[in-house]
Amino acid sequence: MCGRYTLLADELKIRQRFDISYEIDNYHPNYNIAPSQQVLAIIHDGKKRRAGFLKWGLVPSWAKDEKIGNKMINARSETAHVKPSFRNLMARKRCLVIADSFYEWQKTEDGKIPKRIQLENRELFAFAGLWDKWQYGDKTLFTCTLLTKDSNTFMKSIHHRMPIILPRDKEDVWIRPSFANEKEAHQFLNEIEMEHLTAYSVSDFVNHVKNNNAQCIEPIAK
Repeated sequence: MCGRYTLLADELKIRQRFDISYEIDNYHPNYNIAPSQQVLAIIHDGKKRRAGFLKWGLVPSWAKDEKIGNKMINARSETAHVKPSFRNLMARKRCLVIADSFYEWQKTEDGKIPKRIQLENRELFAFAGLWDKWQYGDKTLFTCTLLTKDSNTFMKSIHHRMPIILPRDKEDVWIRPSFANEKEAHQFLNEIEMEHLTAYSVSDFVNHVKNNNAQCIEPIAK
């Protein structure tokens, strides 16, 4: 599961990290990115990387109602290669979704405690994502979903599912036309090693999507 995350780096740092040669229009740092919002993503057009914004919540090209996107913010990597909504995207519409941390809510005897999870080095990273283009009448949407897997040893104490964070040297493989079919993409995700993570508790201020400032990431005592 991944339902909230952050992207706080400045635009130039993002471009340098992800090899983007042009300015990213309308980029703003965000402390509380949520489903249905526009999220910064990168695809490969066969010649170069392209950065832009996708709506978080996948609307498959064949869907009759765009509201389906509200239920498709995540895709299970274990089955994405066989599910009708994701199978073709695994083969040919893969993306990087850029972040520098994500939130997860840990169940405790005192209720759910939000945690902010980062790479150990606190650097930018990319979620493995899928994207699609949806058209109905004169309306067009470009949307995405984040791939998830069973939690690793570190994350198990926080939540049983986690988003797939791609190692830096695997990002280009994921977005290029590297695989013959969806099964090869699935196998690739099975074989990658997850990055080392760190986490700390934050307040329930982050629970509300409208809250979007530095208070979201302020650490609190456990």
